[in-house]
Amino acid sequence: MDHTKVVDELVSRIAGRRIVALTGAGMSTASGIPDYRGPESSKRKRNPIQYKEFVNSEEARSRYWARSSIGWPRFTQARANPGHEALATLEQVGYLQGIITQNVDRLHQQAGSQRVVELHGALEEVRCLSCGTLEARSQLQERLLQLNPGWEASPESYAPDGDAEIAPSQTRNFQVPPCQECGGVLKPNVVFFGENVARSIVDQAWTLVDEAEVLLVLGSSLTVFSGYRFVREAEQRGIPVIIINKGETRGDPHANLKIHADVNELLPQLVQSLLPFV
Repeated sequence: MDHTKVVDELVSRIAGRRIVALTGAGMSTASGIPDYRGPESSKRKRNPIQYKEFVNSEEARSRYWARSSIGWPRFTQARANPGHEALATLEQVGYLQGIITQNVDRLHQQAGSQRVVELHGALEEVRCLSCGTLEARSQLQERLLQLNPGWEASPESYAPDGDAEIAPSQTRNFQVPPCQECGGVLKPNVVFFGENVARSIVDQAWTLVDEAEVLLVLGSSLTVFSGYRFVREAEQRGIPVIIINKGETRGDPHANLKIHADVNELLPQLVQSLLPFV
């Protein structure tokens, strides 16, 4: 799709200014990772795991890791798309100061972005709730399969957070290995619903916002407060907010410009138009 007029408007607003990007799931849908609140998400019934449920229930942990063991191979096949690559280019030429992402897929880093604040962590890592030891998710996958030989399940659908929907009857006897260091409970190193973002991560994000002359929101509904707070603060500081997203967002009332578009179609065109101003 030709976005010439929209791109011209964007260039007029951001050329020569320091940009900070706040990205959401809409950045990664073109890479095959479903979102929670996009146009297609309403077709899926999805109740994401809650932090308290995971911590307090062995059954909930068995259910989560069973589903994750099915979804993980597909999740790892995701590759950075043109939107991710466009942001990496903007950083390389000095336009983009960095990215605050709500995504847990590390596709920004895969595309070459260097300064990325992961608000919600990354699925590539697993953390022990007792001693804090980190383990590679790929290594845990091997241990999960070894502990459950012959276990198979057919996914009904794949989920945004790297797991899959499977029948409850297929998860009840699934065995979960403990931390190799202390025997504690293992949790993906991501922020579950009902869990707070670590203070140190929030501080890193605020450091980026402090450098912004434009806050560019890409592919996020901003429903979750962890991302929405930066839009609200940017407005209060007089930092222009530009939102590019398919559908309405919680931040629309705070935006100086709202564009209904697919970020992965628009961003490559924007980069080509901005490069002459470098």
